[in-house]
Amino acid sequence: MQAVLVDGILEALRIGVGFLWTAAWAIIMGLTVTSLVQVYVSKERMARVLGDGDLSGLTKATAFGAASSGCSFGAVAIGKGLFKKGAHAVNFFAFMFASTNLIVELGLMILLLLGWEFLVAELLGGLVLIAVMAVIVHFTLPENLFEEVRETINERDRESGVTEDPTCGMEGDEEYTLTTDGGETLQFCSEGCLETYRQETSSRGGWRDELLSWGGWYKIGNQYRKEWSMIWKDVIAGFLISGVVIVFVPQWVWNTLFIEGDGLLVIAENAIMGVAIAVISFVGSMGNVPFAVALWGGGISFAGVIAFVYADLITIPVLNVYRKYYGWKIMLYILGVFFVTMAFTGFLMELLFDALGIIPDLAGGETATEQTYFELNYTFYLNLIAFGLSGFLLYVYRRGLGAPGQYRDPVCGMRTDDSGPSLTHDGETYYFCSDHCKRSFEKRPSEFAHQHPQRSSAGESQNHEHH
Repeated sequence: MQAVLVDGILEALRIGVGFLWTAAWAIIMGLTVTSLVQVYVSKERMARVLGDGDLSGLTKATAFGAASSGCSFGAVAIGKGLFKKGAHAVNFFAFMFASTNLIVELGLMILLLLGWEFLVAELLGGLVLIAVMAVIVHFTLPENLFEEVRETINERDRESGVTEDPTCGMEGDEEYTLTTDGGETLQFCSEGCLETYRQETSSRGGWRDELLSWGGWYKIGNQYRKEWSMIWKDVIAGFLISGVVIVFVPQWVWNTLFIEGDGLLVIAENAIMGVAIAVISFVGSMGNVPFAVALWGGGISFAGVIAFVYADLITIPVLNVYRKYYGWKIMLYILGVFFVTMAFTGFLMELLFDALGIIPDLAGGETATEQTYFELNYTFYLNLIAFGLSGFLLYVYRRGLGAPGQYRDPVCGMRTDDSGPSLTHDGETYYFCSDHCKRSFEKRPSEFAHQHPQRSSAGESQNHEHH
């Protein structure tokens, strides 16, 4: 019995890590593209045009979402920022759908793990999701409730002194504060966003000039690190859970949950169950793609798998964030609208793909257990290139090549200048990017004191001045 369990755990790990290996290059390339877009596409201008609930606002919200990050929590936080600024409910919902369904890294992952049919259904379905949601909201939106909540949030944030991070729209933290040349005090949610703001204000060249300088690559490295920090837990959890589900969940469980056979009722039930499982799965963002492979292998229909992949915006942890932001009533409204939208769109996708005759044949493919994941093939070489790119971006970031500021924070390695917090220890003056890092140093000076705060080398200084 024990040997069987150990074999099962090892097999679950082999499948989970195998899936991760298959998709690693896609995730890295996707996050690099996302980082480029995040750094070089002006989001402030887009945020200002999302006030109206018309087709133009909806289109812009969708484009803005697709150009943003793929973390469900990040999408919800930015959505709240847009809502506070006056964006119509349709638009901030559309933004959240687009930023979790229409992004590069997710598309590549679906293509690799599930196949091109699922990718087409994801992209086309992402647009259908937004259209269906817009129609439902148009007929059901409790305008007064949303206006009341918007006023309450703004008032509550003013009273408690909550300020918004100007780079990402999330809640600022007084540990990461910066005073501008004009005397305005800004708060940021993290060191990464504080540094992003510094970079934006220090760079004067166009994006082509930026990409030819270390400073430009430093920005991308910083953004890439932030993107990873938002999703890595979801991604790893999703891959490991998928391996466990494939090995340990017996077939009768799937047969009980998902009705088999033909007909509209069967498709509808599978789509509804797909969303319901997503709600209680706790896996959001890109982590639900490998989980979807497990469902597909268990015999759930095309509609069920697609609806499951859409539904990362209503997992229990995300619903709890809605409750904290907007209260119970709006949380339940969002849950209702999103649940119906996601299940109905999954249902529509299966009908459409069935009519076109392009629903993939499950019997034709290898199961996850039969597959060999680690061999010398294109995945191996693409992963080598991707790991090299990842290493390069993190190296540029850690070395602070071309970064603004002539000193290095001994705690986090960020570049900073002499206007920020500082202290003297053993005759050496150290400069910090934030009070948070300064306090860390004060608690454990021996751990960080060996990091000598050096001025930029001449080459780097010139480079910085050049861009």
